[in-house]
Amino acid sequence: MSEKLLFIFNPHSGKAQIGNELVSIIDIFTKGGYDVVAHPTQAPKDAYEKIISSGDEYKTIAVSGGDGTLSEAVEGYMTLDNRENIRLGYIPSGSTNDFASSLGIPSDMEEAARTIVNGKTFQCDIGKFNDKKFNYVAGFGAFTDVAYATPQESKNMLGHLAYIIEGVQRLPNLPSYAMKVTCDERKITGEFILGLVMNSNSIGGIKSDNILNADLSDGLFELLLIKTPANILELQPIITGILKGDKEGEGFCILKGREFTFETEDDIQWTLDGEYGGNSKEVSISVLEKAVNFIV
Repeated sequence: MSEKLLFIFNPHSGKAQIGNELVSIIDIFTKGGYDVVAHPTQAPKDAYEKIISSGDEYKTIAVSGGDGTLSEAVEGYMTLDNRENIRLGYIPSGSTNDFASSLGIPSDMEEAARTIVNGKTFQCDIGKFNDKKFNYVAGFGAFTDVAYATPQESKNMLGHLAYIIEGVQRLPNLPSYAMKVTCDERKITGEFILGLVMNSNSIGGIKSDNILNADLSDGLFELLLIKTPANILELQPIITGILKGDKEGEGFCILKGREFTFETEDDIQWTLDGEYGGNSKEVSISVLEKAVNFIV
């Protein structure tokens, strides 16, 4: 008797390329011995709702979409009582697919489907942001809202160029945030234009192995903080230092930790896995070690 596989896919993700690959993907799953139950998402949070309502009925759940769709799926997965017996596969079809890149999941959709059939289980860390979960990045400040502020139509037509265009338009008006930050025992106070808590070697579609050297299952996330420069010229040495792989320099630092807190006097906007994560004055982030059984 074939094992049931729940296949959740976002039909609008990326350039809606799943439409050209759907038959091949289901055929690969079927030939791999699975009885496939396919569910195209109908609205935001639909992947989450589908998994919490019926995810316990499956040993394998496959998800196709961008980082936002996968984030929804993981949020649902974490509610399941028997999740330690459930594996989560991913077929990336978004515009950047940072998390898939860090996991070593192929960008080719058919190859990613074969990975779900033939791959091994990898126990991956994820993050907890107050009462929410996220896969690989929580951030505030410069450009962190570009992914969800850029219209889907532009993403579909332009891909990475859409993010670049949107980001460049923000340069003259970068906001600054007065903040108290803790990373485990270390405390940092200052004005910042960007803060990221990450578990990834790719951000915004750009590989950054030499910068972060992230281990996705070590119970540690990386914190990047960039202090507010006095002018645009002061930003250049900060960017240069980060790209060289320096962990700390004038105006920035990259730290590893398990627990992070952020305190501000005013509500600031956060992004989780490229999606709007809410506004808050106090944020607590922690690492949930080896929480998700990904197929890689």
